[in-house]
Amino acid sequence: MTILFAGDVVGEPGRRAIAQLIPLERERHHADFCVVNGENAAGGAGITPKIFADLRAAGVDVVTSGDHVWDNKEILPLIGVETRLLRPANFPARAAGVGSVVIESKNGHKLAVLNLMGRAFMKDLDCPFQTAEREVEKLRRETPIILVDMHAETTSEKIALGRFLDGQVSAVIGTHTHVQTADEQIFPKGTAFLCDAGMTGPHESILGREIEPIVRRFLTQMPQKFDVAKGGIRLNGAVIQVDAISGKALSIQRLNVPFDEEEEKKRKISLTSLLERRTPSNEKSGGKKEG
Repeated sequence: MTILFAGDVVGEPGRRAIAQLIPLERERHHADFCVVNGENAAGGAGITPKIFADLRAAGVDVVTSGDHVWDNKEILPLIGVETRLLRPANFPARAAGVGSVVIESKNGHKLAVLNLMGRAFMKDLDCPFQTAEREVEKLRRETPIILVDMHAETTSEKIALGRFLDGQVSAVIGTHTHVQTADEQIFPKGTAFLCDAGMTGPHESILGREIEPIVRRFLTQMPQKFDVAKGGIRLNGAVIQVDAISGKALSIQRLNVPFDEEEEKKRKISLTSLLERRTPSNEKSGGKKEG
């Protein structure tokens, strides 16, 4: 069984990458499931109901999040009812939404996705380790195939959680730093691990934001507006092969896939042509033909 995971989607460039590349990568790797971290998908901070719908339409099965999950207030009604949009499970129990979900593929395999958030240099949430222990025990009653998105700042906290859950989950994939690490491995008891999946978005940037304002901020310590960058769009993530019976990982491969600007232009031209063929000439001219 194959799981496709894409790291933090940043703004409109990241959404374009998802729309173009997720269908291709799902087909290329024959992925049974696709999980994407979408907490930066709306202008670099948060997510909206429309963006969630667009990610799902592109072939994403579950959207995870992190510390920016609440940045767009319009998401609150949706996250309260949509179980495929996760917030970290170690938020207080009274917070809207859920932190884990079990979904089923067309061939009958079940995947559990657990979203957690670290505490080092981040919000003072409930302990992610104790939360993971409790949630994994519950999820394993339904399926041994469990993917954990550990949204955290420090490498040590992510690695510690991966070691803590080794043999209990199929994979622990880190998110949040927007920089893909090169430490993909399978731990001794069968859990695949990657410290950070990286960023799906504009890589000609500083963590997805325009370069110059951030450099100026470091030089002057004065406030700057950090707009989402536009260039060098890529999809970062990982493909994990899992034994469907035991839930143990068989392999993990990093993904670093460039967005194809020319392909998008062709797609837009094709779509425009299709719409024009479907639109009667009198509608295009804005009125009825005279006769």
